[in-house]
Amino acid sequence: MKSLSNRNLCLLLSLLILVAIPASAIENGLGKTPPMGWNSWNKFGCNVSEKLIREVADAVVTSGMKEAGYKYVVIDDCWQVKRAADGTIVADPERFPSGIKALGDYVHSKGLLFGIYSDAGWKTCAGRPGSHGYEFQDARTYASWGVDYLKYDWCNAERQDSIESYTLMSKALQATGRPILFSLCEWGSTKPWLWAKDVGNIWRSTGDIVNCWDCKEKWGGLGVVHILDLLDGTESYAGPGHFNDPDMLEVGNGKLTPDENRAHFAMWAILAAPLIAGNDLRSMDAETKAVLTDKEVLAIDQDSLGKQGRRVAKDGEKEVWARELQGGNRAVALLNRATTPQSITVKWEDLGYPAHLSAQLRDLWQHKDLGAKSGSFTATVAPHAVVLVTVKP
Repeated sequence: MKSLSNRNLCLLLSLLILVAIPASAIENGLGKTPPMGWNSWNKFGCNVSEKLIREVADAVVTSGMKEAGYKYVVIDDCWQVKRAADGTIVADPERFPSGIKALGDYVHSKGLLFGIYSDAGWKTCAGRPGSHGYEFQDARTYASWGVDYLKYDWCNAERQDSIESYTLMSKALQATGRPILFSLCEWGSTKPWLWAKDVGNIWRSTGDIVNCWDCKEKWGGLGVVHILDLLDGTESYAGPGHFNDPDMLEVGNGKLTPDENRAHFAMWAILAAPLIAGNDLRSMDAETKAVLTDKEVLAIDQDSLGKQGRRVAKDGEKEVWARELQGGNRAVALLNRATTPQSITVKWEDLGYPAHLSAQLRDLWQHKDLGAKSGSFTATVAPHAVVLVTVKP
């Protein structure tokens, strides 16, 4: 019999371990509220390096993002170039001359957490080595590097079963003994909200976001409002430790208007979505910083009840989305998808309240109390904008 290659041996051992370990809910203690951090892809694509990641880690601290709650610094695709003779994944020696462990140590020295990227297929989306057949070896390597977060993509995974592939890496991560937040990125292709609670902490529920309000790309990219449409109806599957992921933020990347940036961010908060910034933190302007670090909007996203919001009313381009908060309060977004200002009303019955109830309202973007209201609340909403309020009986 011919001897098994390193790759085939790793694959065989991985499959045997997968069969031997019973399926159970992931118990890594992470993601009790949606994770917050930064990822390199939206702004930099494959142009990543240790210099960039170090500078971004510095900027997370100096910009006030760390104080606001952002803690993960994640390298996306293109950090890896090959595998060594023993199968160990190798980082690009030109772009990461100090090695990934040293980079992780630097991120940790800033009081932040370190994330990395791989793919369930044999190659990543950018054609770099994927983890198929090397799941347990890669997980051990990541743990030895001090990785705290793994984004796991779904390119070049033909003839693979998504549940099996993601469960295998989940078990590999758990076997390291290091708490590593597991981010599944299979674009909603096999309805991960139905099964991923037992596998990972967050799962992508849609195709990739693109930097626009209302567009669709031929390759599958989606603008902000199209992602919203796909998330509505998935709310019952989310909760502490397991959240739907509508993809990373495009706030501050230059194509959304100021109102669209605020609406994008507010709707992600209503969705209890991971808040993974995707802009250049080293040079962001004051307006972008004000959006990303708004304490009142962040408090909605990070509410400990962990309930994802949903669309409760729709009239053409006028929509009302609401999210239940700890203590029985509600966060409400009046969303105007139209190109002209619109008067939008939320009725108490749509929030699960009786019409006669008196409730205190606060406008979160304006940081202003609106007083007591009964039965309903109406606001004029600018084009492609959101009025975001809390309703407290």
